[in-house]
Amino acid sequence: MPKTTQTVDLEQIERLADKVKALVGILERTREELSQTIQDNQRLQKEVDSMREELSTVTSSGEEMTTLLAEREQIRSRVQEMIEQLDGISV
Repeated sequence: MPKTTQTVDLEQIERLADKVKALVGILERTREELSQTIQDNQRLQKEVDSMREELSTVTSSGEEMTTLLAEREQIRSRVQEMIEQLDGISV
């Protein structure tokens, strides 16, 4: 009878060892996934920063374009007034 008890205990220990090995495998995969996720987050953060800079540049350019269009319209109005005045003088 004592041999049966030892066999059961060894089987339980082997199952426990298998479970521990499986757990270690899971932990290693989780560590690798975490590392990959950190790298992805860093890459994405750089992309977001780059896009923010680009948005800032585009916004600034848009504001400048609006200002230039307004100035162009003022110049066009002044030139039109001058042409009308010249037409009036020529008569």
